[in-house]
Amino acid sequence: MSKPIIHVENLSKAYQIGQIGTGTISRDIERFWITKVLGKDDPFLKIGETNDRSTKGDSDIVWSLRDINFEINQGEAVGIIGKNGAGKSTLLKLLSRVTSPTTGEIKVKGRIASLLEVGTGFHPELSGRENIYLNGAILGMRKKEITRKLDEIIDFSGVERYVDTPVKRYSSGMYVRLAFAVAAHLESEILIVDEVLAVGDAEFQKKCLGKMGEISKGQGRTVLFVSHNMAAVKSLCNKGIVLENGLIKKMGDVENVVSYYLTGDTETQNKRTFSSQHDKPEFAIHQIEVNPVGKTSNEILDEYQEIEINCDFTLKDSSRNLHVTFVLSNEVGEPLFTFSHVHGGLKLKHGLNKIKCRLPKGFLNIGSYYLALYVIEDSKKTIFVEKDILAFNVQEGERAIGMWMGKEPGFIKPIFDWSIA
Repeated sequence: MSKPIIHVENLSKAYQIGQIGTGTISRDIERFWITKVLGKDDPFLKIGETNDRSTKGDSDIVWSLRDINFEINQGEAVGIIGKNGAGKSTLLKLLSRVTSPTTGEIKVKGRIASLLEVGTGFHPELSGRENIYLNGAILGMRKKEITRKLDEIIDFSGVERYVDTPVKRYSSGMYVRLAFAVAAHLESEILIVDEVLAVGDAEFQKKCLGKMGEISKGQGRTVLFVSHNMAAVKSLCNKGIVLENGLIKKMGDVENVVSYYLTGDTETQNKRTFSSQHDKPEFAIHQIEVNPVGKTSNEILDEYQEIEINCDFTLKDSSRNLHVTFVLSNEVGEPLFTFSHVHGGLKLKHGLNKIKCRLPKGFLNIGSYYLALYVIEDSKKTIFVEKDILAFNVQEGERAIGMWMGKEPGFIKPIFDWSIA
């Protein structure tokens, strides 16, 4: 049985907004006396507000995180997901000891290697090679341990030609390549990775996800991963945590956590309804659902059904030439294809549009799929985009005796016309 390697109890982090300190020296001295000398609660934090950026608020103190409690066992890969400003990066900084908590405690067993933002822990004047040794020393590794891993790190990073060049001359992509290679290969028990992988190209992102999977599943090390790419989170992680306005909204099995994040607290992944808060001046999206043709959205999709994608969309301004485009991606975040009503010669009308697209029977293979939605004006300007706006699964259908059982290679499996003479 795995033992807890990270224990977080009643963790909170408050920030002062608008100014440094509390405004006066006397107030700062009063806070110091009450909290440090008398050991009482900070009275100024009692007026702090939840970190909801969509509301103005009355207090100049906000809680980036509030009363966070969880345990992570050795060898688990945990995806931390949530909207921008939810507190994900703050949590990683606290776990990495980049900043200190306002209240609560963190107990960590083992060394932590962190990749929080481009250039974290690198000295710009030192070369890539020297920074590898510097990072290893910070982690408490001996020089001979780092030397043993050096060639592997340089090879993985793909910056061998520039490894003796000061890193201040690196591009952001080169920076993150080397930084990830160092964090992943040096022998820490815990690897913490923020969204910096988005800086790298698609090939390197895939390489990094493969390496993190190897670290977690093969080497038994613990990985904490923040990403907005739900396909990558599901592919890599076995557990998940959803943060919202600094609070934990859900944690547990990654499938359930991602489903909750994408759809809200609903029982199906195949349908998403939008409130008026999502409305834009030019348009409004009401709902998107994926279902078998002629059935409701909570029906199971299988590989041999015709699948219908429905989107209720209101065009508010008839003078705007808008169209809706979808991109379907697989479970590791690779785009499979793009499709739009304009390919069928159809235009949106003023008012409510019930957009339907039918995928032929047997078209999608078994697996998880993620739908992104783009609203484009005049086929040139993207005015709205939301990736992973909907998730759905296609399961194995009833197959003829003697056919391959399980998932066949590939992501689509169209049914063609065949003849044998």
